[in-house]
Amino acid sequence: MDKIIEKQEQKRRSRKRLFRGMAMASPVVIVVGVVIWLASGTGVRKSELIISEAHRGALEATVAASGRVVPAFEEIVSSPIDSRILAVYAQPGDSVSEGMPLLELDLRSTETQYKNLRDVHQIKVNELRQLRLANRSALTDLDMQVRIKEMEVNTLGIDVQNEQRLDSIGSGTGERVRKAITAYQTGKLQLEALRQKLVAERERLAAIEDAAALEVGNSARDLGEMEHIVRQGRIPAPHNGILTYLSNSIGSNVGAGEKVAVIGDLSRFKVTAEVPEGSSYRVRPGANVKVRLNNVELDGSVANVEPQSTGGAVPFTVTLTDASNARLRPGIRAQVYVAYGFKESAVLIPNGEYFTGPGEYKIFIDEGSKLVRRNVVLGESNRQWVEVVEGIEPGEKVVSSDMSKYLSHKTLSVR
Repeated sequence: MDKIIEKQEQKRRSRKRLFRGMAMASPVVIVVGVVIWLASGTGVRKSELIISEAHRGALEATVAASGRVVPAFEEIVSSPIDSRILAVYAQPGDSVSEGMPLLELDLRSTETQYKNLRDVHQIKVNELRQLRLANRSALTDLDMQVRIKEMEVNTLGIDVQNEQRLDSIGSGTGERVRKAITAYQTGKLQLEALRQKLVAERERLAAIEDAAALEVGNSARDLGEMEHIVRQGRIPAPHNGILTYLSNSIGSNVGAGEKVAVIGDLSRFKVTAEVPEGSSYRVRPGANVKVRLNNVELDGSVANVEPQSTGGAVPFTVTLTDASNARLRPGIRAQVYVAYGFKESAVLIPNGEYFTGPGEYKIFIDEGSKLVRRNVVLGESNRQWVEVVEGIEPGEKVVSSDMSKYLSHKTLSVR
């Protein structure tokens, strides 16, 4: 049975035969052979190269970012109190409806507080009712005193008229007239004092009632908040959706405000992405965006950009035009390209692994039988094209494949 000889072994044997033949050849032949052998070591196969022709065209400059598909609407459900989990009624991935219980927390101490608050509130309500009844009675008595005094003053006024009439016909005396007038004036002053007292008492009692009513209102608010906490003790779903996260370890402690569940609406999606700090100034709200998911490309726009950097990157959110596309799934990685400028005419070459951003590069130009390294300056880019600022003219053929291991060579032969 024939044995297959590995490629490395074949090359080693070929070199061995070459050296054996060179040892038997003349010096001139040896030199020529060495030159040919060295030249073959700095050559590349044309079939392994990606060669494209530089051309002039329009360029919509974009900045690349990495992103992830998330539900367009998610709501985080937090624990209302410090407690521990007693029961679990759902699991991540379940479809839930509004009001459906997700977890049950230990609320024994909270329920006791709620009952105490309810009793205190009821006491304050009763006290306010009694205060209003007492105030109404006091004002009624004072109002009655005013009315009685008004009647007394009216009577004193009549007495003054009678005494004056009697004095005019000689049946009365000036002294009696003066006494009647004095009594009348005194009565009027007393009536005015009672009226002012009634007004002041109304304002004073109203202020006392307002203060008591405020206490009742505060008590009602505290009671309502505690009642809400008791209702939320079973952690109901805030709306219809998919349960994407649930703290489902029975017996574990949870703190007030701690995330215990996340409900997502999986009918619509958005993309959260982040761009390096150095390129963040190019990402602005409203900018057009292309989002690539495997072989699908979706349109969108930048919804908002976070004001702070996180770990050397600036997060931003993309709103999708087709937010309900069937290819969208939560958690899918996406490539995001944010447009930030447009040039009507520029020398363009294909984008590739060689390009890492605007600056100087060493690019190989295809001149037929050989590749010549050239220093060029590259500028803006998008997913397909890179702008040539200097060093390449339209019509020249450029190697856009990865040539990093050959950058020490000025020329390469093409096999």
